[in-house]
Amino acid sequence: MSESKQPYFSCKNMHAYYGESYILKGVGFDLQQNELLALLGKNGAGKTTTLRSIARAEQPTVRQGEIFLQGEPIHKLATHTAAQRGISLVPEERKIIPGLTVEQNLQLAQIAPPMGWSLERIYDLFPRLAERKTQEGITLSGGEQQMLAVARALARDSSLLLLDEPYEGLAPLIVKDIERVLIKLKEEGLTIILVEQNAMAALKVADRAVIIDTGEVVFDGLPQELLDNEALRLEYLSI
Repeated sequence: MSESKQPYFSCKNMHAYYGESYILKGVGFDLQQNELLALLGKNGAGKTTTLRSIARAEQPTVRQGEIFLQGEPIHKLATHTAAQRGISLVPEERKIIPGLTVEQNLQLAQIAPPMGWSLERIYDLFPRLAERKTQEGITLSGGEQQMLAVARALARDSSLLLLDEPYEGLAPLIVKDIERVLIKLKEEGLTIILVEQNAMAALKVADRAVIIDTGEVVFDGLPQELLDNEALRLEYLSI
């Protein structure tokens, strides 16, 4: 029997807290390279906490569990070291830096010399940002700011992209633009975890889906399996 392929990313038995509030209660899943995983669930289920735990953010506190990237343990790394390994969290609030143009936001994030994502390559992927590269980043529309937040992560040569609610507040046409970018990024070799309340939009681009409820994984499978399971959809996604 042939050995199973080692996952590109793996988290096992993660237990995380905010103060004494017990948020994650043994969360675990694997991802292969180029795979996009939709991480779904109700508000307060633990989705953002999962992303922040993977990114090694200072909060929450992970008291138990293991996280591996390309077989290497990262669960004891500092936030900046995890980022240097290629893990990039794009938070819901985007955190565009005031007073800087689009291009300055990108240049500040870019490693020197750029390994995979030059400004030219980023602008090819985001032509709207190329058109607005001299405009102050915080004056962009919501959709353009989301594109800039993703582009800034690419400028850091990320290989594992963690996206927290990228479709929040965006018009349907802009959501389609973001979907196009996510599909292209998978083709370019990125591995992506997408947290999104718009479950149908997330499942449209996902290779796998995981549902978290009260800090525990209650489903891990293919998007079509989830769409075919009316009980799961109604209970956890309201679709």
